[in-house]
Amino acid sequence: MNPQLVSRVVFLSALYDLAVTLPFATPWTARLVLQQLTSAHHQLGLSGAAPQLVEPIALLFVSLMGSLVVVWSGVRLLSPTAPLGAADTLARLLFSTWMLHALAHGGSWVVVPFVVAEVAWGLVQGAVVLPVVWRGLGQRAQA
Repeated sequence: MNPQLVSRVVFLSALYDLAVTLPFATPWTARLVLQQLTSAHHQLGLSGAAPQLVEPIALLFVSLMGSLVVVWSGVRLLSPTAPLGAADTLARLLFSTWMLHALAHGGSWVVVPFVVAEVAWGLVQGAVVLPVVWRGLGQRAQA
């Protein structure tokens, strides 16, 4: 696999994550984004429960998640390597799973675009980085 392709895909994946999660990184901006998602839910007549943040502890966890993903994005922007891309691919699988879990348990369909993007980035990034990582693990095992 072309090392420049690996680096570019991991970098672009991190850039996407930064753009999407930066607004969730503070309680003030997260509240605004969630208000917009709630408004979109109602305007589009989507099924499921509209996003709500009535408890300060829920906003705390949203901001913690946003902050963590922003930092993780920064790490991958500075060092867009196959192992970090592989770890991020696993994280995308987990995030997608939890979003689908929320949908299956009555969450708003406003998260569907996020699920689609997570799965798409997971497939693209995984197709590029996982063969490189597997090859590296095989070479270590032979040494």
